[in-house]
Amino acid sequence: MIEQVRDTGSIIVSGHRGYKSDYPENTLLAFKRAIEVGVHMLEFDLRMAKDRTVVVIHDDTVDRTTNGTGAVRDFTLMELKALDAGGWFSPVFAGLKIPAFEELCQLLAEYPEVLLNVEIKSSVDAQDTVDEAVKLLEKYQLFPRCVFTCFDAQIIAYLYDRYGAKTQGFKAEVMRNFVSGEGGTYSKMWALALEMSLLNRQDVQTFRDMGLQVWSYCPDTASDVHYSIGCGTTVMTCNDPIPALEIKKRLEA
Repeated sequence: MIEQVRDTGSIIVSGHRGYKSDYPENTLLAFKRAIEVGVHMLEFDLRMAKDRTVVVIHDDTVDRTTNGTGAVRDFTLMELKALDAGGWFSPVFAGLKIPAFEELCQLLAEYPEVLLNVEIKSSVDAQDTVDEAVKLLEKYQLFPRCVFTCFDAQIIAYLYDRYGAKTQGFKAEVMRNFVSGEGGTYSKMWALALEMSLLNRQDVQTFRDMGLQVWSYCPDTASDVHYSIGCGTTVMTCNDPIPALEIKKRLEA
């Protein structure tokens, strides 16, 4: 199903950590609100807790996005669930919880048209995170909707070699463990994402000529969205999906 965005000329909007600009990132509320405003894809981050449960959180510590402190991998799921994952953003959202990945899978099963960008965060147990995440994605029949992202080229290779997964990577200079040359990291990517500060038409064409899908992140203003389109990248991961969705509506009216 993720194949539907191959070589698309249509604007495809992915909600970065849900609806990150307006809601606490990587919470079920942020994902629900992103779906409600019309995103086509959701991007989210996975890590493994102490009890080997896969959870949805970006940072390697809970410090920034909860009222707790310490490494994610030092907490069990129950201990993570005791933390407030919303109050840091606004008191209005106090009481929101870090989701277990299975909770997110259950939510996504209700929205069969939504595509998934599954980012495996770099860590010592990233490969185990992949294995457990794939089990859940297959359990809920979500795997065909997925592209998998990682900044660690070894994990990109593992996803490609072990599971035949569609993967999204980045330019060599921003990745860890990048392997150059034929059969290297680029050969195991399906897509490549360029952040707005690096986005330019020449690089887009170079990577497209290599057979890669080329996407952008994060165009959050109308001018950024138009620049991304001008560079030839119409699949966009956005903190604020509204400008891209509004421009899509006007262009495709």
